[in-house]
Amino acid sequence: MSDPPQRPLPLLTPENEYFWTAGAEGELRFKRCRDCSHWIHPPAPHCSDCLGKNLAIEAVSGRGHVSGFTINHQPWLAAFPPPYVIAIVELEGAPGVRLTSNIVGCAPEAVRIGLPVRVVFEPVEDVWLPLFEPLES
Repeated sequence: MSDPPQRPLPLLTPENEYFWTAGAEGELRFKRCRDCSHWIHPPAPHCSDCLGKNLAIEAVSGRGHVSGFTINHQPWLAAFPPPYVIAIVELEGAPGVRLTSNIVGCAPEAVRIGLPVRVVFEPVEDVWLPLFEPLES
């Protein structure tokens, strides 16, 4: 019997490792500029607002809401049997940060714009993929 198909994984680099491995500690982390307080994602070596390099890595709550989504019915990859939701999640406490991810833990037709969600992590090899599930009402 062959191994089950897996998601494509990101390449870990010194510039992004903090993001892809923070799930091991149950945290969602982003860079933040210490000079202007701007949140930086995707990972970059300097602030996209003020171009400063005085950056810190900070954890956020992992809560947010769906700001856009699509339900995919096409079987593109074996690791993603359709239907599945690809969503843009806007995060609380990190203005301007949005993650494109999957919504899990509910039927695809239950996803809507504004749906409150929280991060959950899927460990695969040395990466912890941030996925989102609906917050319980």
